[in-house]
Amino acid sequence: MKVGNRFMTASARLLTLVLAASAVFAACSKDEASKHEESDEHRGNGVERVVQLSDEQLEEFDIEIGTAEPGLIQVQRKLSGEIVVEPDRLAHIIPRFPGIVKEVRKHIGDRVRKGEVLAVIESNESLAPYEVKSLIAGTVTDKHLTLGEVITDDSHAFTITDLSSVWANLSVYQKDLPYVKIRQKVVVSAGPEMPEIASMISYISPALDEATRTASARVVLSNPDGHWRPGLFITGHVEVESVQAAIVVPKTALETVDNQTVVFVQTDEGFVLQPVSLGKSSATHVELLSGLSQGQAYVAKGGFTLKAELTKGSLESGHGH
Repeated sequence: MKVGNRFMTASARLLTLVLAASAVFAACSKDEASKHEESDEHRGNGVERVVQLSDEQLEEFDIEIGTAEPGLIQVQRKLSGEIVVEPDRLAHIIPRFPGIVKEVRKHIGDRVRKGEVLAVIESNESLAPYEVKSLIAGTVTDKHLTLGEVITDDSHAFTITDLSSVWANLSVYQKDLPYVKIRQKVVVSAGPEMPEIASMISYISPALDEATRTASARVVLSNPDGHWRPGLFITGHVEVESVQAAIVVPKTALETVDNQTVVFVQTDEGFVLQPVSLGKSSATHVELLSGLSQGQAYVAKGGFTLKAELTKGSLESGHGH
């Protein structure tokens, strides 16, 4: 019995030591986990959430800092279209009587004034020459007669086009019809190489085209330099609504990290990744429904550099955490 008692006492002491060691280990594990949680406040999915950059690095990487503030969002609808000639600025000049071409004074590409002589024809009936004159001012864009040619029908003519003003015909699909109205402002563009131009909708066709199932919205464009050529494909950004928003930032401030839309907020610790939710947007700016407060400093441009820093750990020029 004494041996058994001694064995039970030793077992009890061993169990006590094991339980005490387990408690210490659990406490250490909890403390370590707590430290990791604190560290992970600025981490997510293995990606660091804070970046520290010096003023020199901000300048080097062309990073711009903005301040969150209210603004006006011009909500737009994006429509595609084409530049066409205004019908009243196109003239087909046809010789009045059959005859022989004695002079050709204007050629394709030449600019002409209204009433200027384009060609001289000798009439077959009277054998007297008569002048073919332009009915409008513009540019010769087509010509179908040559010196000495016999004119017998109306297939021989000049085409004069006045391109000082053109039409931008925009296609309006059914989903956009409730929002597109006459006199709305439109910004027309044709790619980064072309300057944008602002105008307004002057006409919307009352019926849809049977083939495309679209209405046509007409925008008159001033074209003194001839940039807007007939046949050019264009995009029209139609301003359909103005919204006053509490926080407005440029779209250049937005980045995507871990499938979230984020901005970089400037804090005492550095630049912190901040998820945001988006509201209405224009071509260049967007409303933030959450994520930023008025007066907060954020990266308005150049956030892709900080995003790259999050994934690779350090800039080539170095930084500290």
